Amino acid sequence: MRLFEEISSPREIRRKLGLNQNDFWSKVGVTQSGGSRYESGRNMPRPVRELVRLVHIEQIDLTKIRKDDLIVAELLKTQNPELYKTLKKSAKLK
Repeated sequence: MRLFEEISSPREIRRKLGLNQNDFWSKVGVTQSGGSRYESGRNMPRPVRELVRLVHIEQIDLTKIRKDDLIVAELLKTQNPELYKTLKKSAKLK
């Protein structure tokens, strides 16, 4: 899924994960009632859509991300792109 790509059915994603509305939406900082509106067809703002993608599709635990980790990843990517590619391939295999 591309960045900011339309999420056609957040309800379907939630159901596939076996989560109730409260558990699903609270992980991205949305109330159950707000999530219900998105599941009923209301347009999701881009930031919410991206959080849904990161948390529920990419399975990223946002509580574990630190600014230093992102800086190190960016430095590695720019200063040693071959090592970055190798590590990225290894990560995908896990």
